[in-house]
Amino acid sequence: MLYGEWLRRARRKSKAHDHLSAALKVFEELGSGPWAARARAELGATGAGVTPKPASGAQAELTPQELQITQLAAQGLSNRDIAAQLYLSPRTVAYPKLGVTSRGELAEAGG
Repeated sequence: MLYGEWLRRARRKSKAHDHLSAALKVFEELGSGPWAARARAELGATGAGVTPKPASGAQAELTPQELQITQLAAQGLSNRDIAAQLYLSPRTVAYPKLGVTSRGELAEAGG
């Protein structure tokens, strides 16, 4: 996937598409939601029409980035680690739409 991301940023979209599609398939087969979401987002940035995986419950109200953040937090990553992985400010990492007040409540909210 990283090579596909690099290719896309180097404007070699057709080659990037092949690598990102393969990465998405593997991540979905492994059940790795956050990585699949990342690959799906990168594929979308290549101009490919990618169907997002439908969310349910409170997660249906989240943007793809918010969903990715909550999934990573539910896995136990710190806000700083999440921010570094997603290239965000640590202050961006929050969960108000889910109605949770602490990181511990994320797993209960279905994150």
